[in-house]
Amino acid sequence: REQPVVPVARLAGVTREQFLRDIYPRRKPVVLKGMELGTCTTKWTVDYLSQAEGSKEVKIHVSAVPQMDFLSKNFVYRTLPFDVFVRRAAEVKHKEYFLSEDEKYYLRSVGEDARKDIADIRKQFPILAEDVQIPEYFEKDQFFSSVFRISSAGLQLWTHYDVMDNFLIQVTGQKRVVLYSPRDAPYLYLSGTKSEVLDVDNPDLEKYPLFVKAKRYQCFLEAGDVLFIPALWFHNVISEEFGVALNVFWKHLPAESYDKSDTYGNKDPTAASRAIQILDRALKTLEELPEEYRDFYARRMVLRIQEKAYRNDYG
Repeated sequence: REQPVVPVARLAGVTREQFLRDIYPRRKPVVLKGMELGTCTTKWTVDYLSQAEGSKEVKIHVSAVPQMDFLSKNFVYRTLPFDVFVRRAAEVKHKEYFLSEDEKYYLRSVGEDARKDIADIRKQFPILAEDVQIPEYFEKDQFFSSVFRISSAGLQLWTHYDVMDNFLIQVTGQKRVVLYSPRDAPYLYLSGTKSEVLDVDNPDLEKYPLFVKAKRYQCFLEAGDVLFIPALWFHNVISEEFGVALNVFWKHLPAESYDKSDTYGNKDPTAASRAIQILDRALKTLEELPEEYRDFYARRMVLRIQEKAYRNDYG
């Protein structure tokens, strides 16, 4: 049993006005082609990247296996000079390594203080930032973060959702992105914002039998492509080649909806967090009843949630 695959729409020459009028309100992913991204798409070779930002230290993920799993933490954090890291990430076999000669590297830029400061390429990589023209298809005060990313060839990142809209700008290299609608959350075996199903191509269906019900959206990003990922859409990314990318997140909801301590754009909106806490208390209260009653009233609660909160206009 295989999941049906829906190709993500690819559109060229989309203006800001067209995006906001025709694409954005539909809340579906789309690949935007032919965007004006600046000189980064031609300049950002391994040599140029190494020289441009020099030997400043960066914190990176290192994994002995291609599939990184944030739940089991099957990777280690290490620190390298940026120029050394770039060259290593571009290699297939390493002469110098931490875990194994074919280990994978992943940089996800963070703020100066990772707990308090958001990632912003203009602050963390100012020289490279000059080469990038970010498509500002949102208001300036909605901007949240710009996350600089570098991945080894073959690296696969865990399936997760973010609570803000974002553009994944593929500057160099190729990526495959698999996406799932927020509506398919019941089939993705969630732990927080992340899915337990690590291998979306060969899932363990004895362990995750409902996963086949999730509708799989898929696209391949070439250098210069921009993928719009609406908030709450799950995504799983494989770097087909060594590649450099930039994510730009922006606030789709009013600013006060978001958790002020969120530096990564993945903490649930404050109202959602409160609702989940209230639900947990309600479930705790149900434990005062015998099993038969608990089952009955839990089902009534589910029906009430569906009636009051579910949308019925999904296309």
